[in-house]
Amino acid sequence: MRNSIWMHRLCLAAILAALGCGATFLHIPYPLGYLNLGDCIVLLSGLLLPPGWAMAAAGIGAALADLFLGYALYAPATLLIKAGMALVMALLCRKLRRLRSLLGGIVAESWMVLGYFLYELLLYGAAPAAQSALSVNLPQAGVNLAAAAALFLLLQNSKLLHKMRRGIHYEP
Repeated sequence: MRNSIWMHRLCLAAILAALGCGATFLHIPYPLGYLNLGDCIVLLSGLLLPPGWAMAAAGIGAALADLFLGYALYAPATLLIKAGMALVMALLCRKLRRLRSLLGGIVAESWMVLGYFLYELLLYGAAPAAQSALSVNLPQAGVNLAAAAALFLLLQNSKLLHKMRRGIHYEP
């Protein structure tokens, strides 16, 4: 029984890592660059998996996307930032019953904006880091928060969310 739970969590984490990596490849152009839906899967990882598993799925999937897309400089920061996002989401979903996905998503996306701001502050200085935070990361956060909320509602209404959580014996 215990091996079954572990295997289910491993498979779900691997699927979410692959989905997160793939969703990062789907670019949505807008005037200041492009957005992707990778954070949507990061947030979903925090909703579906226990904290450690969510961190692994989110961090590995997002860091692999950076490597595949040619942003190796960002891969270590992405690994930590996305793992942190999933951790925040998973922990808040365990503590809060109502509005858990919305509040967890807002806090997790705020962590993402702050994390990349601090990393780019170290790399490029204050002005470029602030510009990136305002023109790229905040829109990215808003789009992904809306997409994750829509996906969460879709999964919840289809009863698939309950089945996925029940299968791993984890109900936040």
